[in-house]
Amino acid sequence: MTQMTPLSHSAHRDTFSRDNLPPADQWPALDLGPLDYGERLNCATALLDATIDRLGPDRPCLRSPDGTVWSYGDLRAHANRIAAVLVDDLGLVPGNRVLLRGYNEPWLVACWLGVLKAGGVAVTTMPLLRAGELATMGEMCRPAVALCDHRLTEDLERAAIPGLTTTAFGATGPEDLCVRAADKPAEFADVDTAADDVALLAFTSGTTGRPKATMHFHRDVLAIADTFSAHVLRPEPDDVFTGSPPIGFTFGLGGLVVFPLRVGASVLLLERATPDVLADAVAEHSVTVLFTAPTAYKAILASGRADRLAGVRRAVSAGEALPAAAWQEIHAATGLRIIDGIGATELLHIFIAAADGDIRPGSTGRAVPGYTAAVLDHEGRPVPDGTPGHLAVRGPTGCRYLAGDRQEIYVRNGWNVTGDTYVRDADGYFFYQARTDDMIVSAGYNIAGPEVEQALLGHPDVVDCAVVGAPDPERGMVVKAFVVLGPACTRQVTAEELQDFVKQSIAPYKRPRVVEFVEELPRTSTGKLQRYRLR
Repeated sequence: MTQMTPLSHSAHRDTFSRDNLPPADQWPALDLGPLDYGERLNCATALLDATIDRLGPDRPCLRSPDGTVWSYGDLRAHANRIAAVLVDDLGLVPGNRVLLRGYNEPWLVACWLGVLKAGGVAVTTMPLLRAGELATMGEMCRPAVALCDHRLTEDLERAAIPGLTTTAFGATGPEDLCVRAADKPAEFADVDTAADDVALLAFTSGTTGRPKATMHFHRDVLAIADTFSAHVLRPEPDDVFTGSPPIGFTFGLGGLVVFPLRVGASVLLLERATPDVLADAVAEHSVTVLFTAPTAYKAILASGRADRLAGVRRAVSAGEALPAAAWQEIHAATGLRIIDGIGATELLHIFIAAADGDIRPGSTGRAVPGYTAAVLDHEGRPVPDGTPGHLAVRGPTGCRYLAGDRQEIYVRNGWNVTGDTYVRDADGYFFYQARTDDMIVSAGYNIAGPEVEQALLGHPDVVDCAVVGAPDPERGMVVKAFVVLGPACTRQVTAEELQDFVKQSIAPYKRPRVVEFVEELPRTSTGKLQRYRLR
């Protein structure tokens, strides 16, 4: 294992990211193995320009449901023009953070690549986030510029992030990014960033309700393609990718941007990929590689659309555990051998998985080549096979929290300790048991209970509440809220009212799907909430 220090000479004039890396002695042990990308690397150059050099500019790259297709050459021209707008018109200097806000569609991908080409640090957010959540992210990462879909500007404006210059895209006005970019040249000299310059900040949900920002280098972006994608997924240049995860999730970023571009494949981008829409799009556009959560696969079966997946050759499931019964049900209905996997925002993508004949239904799989995984006890010692313990991982990517935010909790003795309880068998297969913190994993979304509690407590009639995960056959878990109303409340407060109230302040998927009104919450004599009793 190597610690990969000292760092290379940075191309960033804005040194915020380097200045806010955690101390080197708190980094996980890293092992790049054969993944030697050299000292200088711009991952956008490697993903786009190098792919064009290898396969040519005319290959289809980004597809839209309306039939629009951008070639690799089209995408490069758009990304280069956006990089020029950032530098020439918006004053971006290398190292500035750029907040990206949009749906899964071609212009968002072009923006992401343009930011990296210009030497910026991409901070891609999910379209469902509300003003308060965006304000918190802005406070933490201090973006200089935001590129935002014109349909999503309202919450960003309400967030009132200090010093932020926002440029909308997708409209027709003279100030729109797409219009301004059209006047720029199609060539751009990509900034010669270091392989260990920060390329992106990805936000976690955070178990305390306040997210943490994970910091990933340019080399990390290629590493996830050259480990999980290369060795487990094994895509081909003629593949057509699609999926439901937002590009703001690292699961979506890898599956819908990094992996297809690395091999020269194309990707169908869906703005709102409900299970029905997803299944129909797979069939209509001859999709061969599919990324989504177990909930969506089960919903596709329930809707009678299993036949729509007939052309898929690689189907990936992540975001929540895939039980053996669900795997078998999907296999029986579709013939697909689902590639289950576990990843983490902290490590950027999947590090345990299995494909084809290596799959054992009910198991997440084995460590992806390039990674090492173990099950440890509370003292950090390996436990015997068959014994539950803390999942720990290390490899070419690893956790670096912005400003070392709770770094010592996630990284221990060189291991990334994910917060999951697992069992490993004698053959090296890992079996998920439960989360070991208060995170609720519902339909592939990580939801922090305390954040939902804070939103509920903003209601004038709620005086106390607690949120836990409740088992659910479709979603794995759902958010369940136990609510105590104030003694002065004389009217009937309904679950629907509280659900709607929560949706006004935080992303709708975080709302409690079950609300139970109680007289009081179980607490210890010192006032500490006894969550285990609620579970």
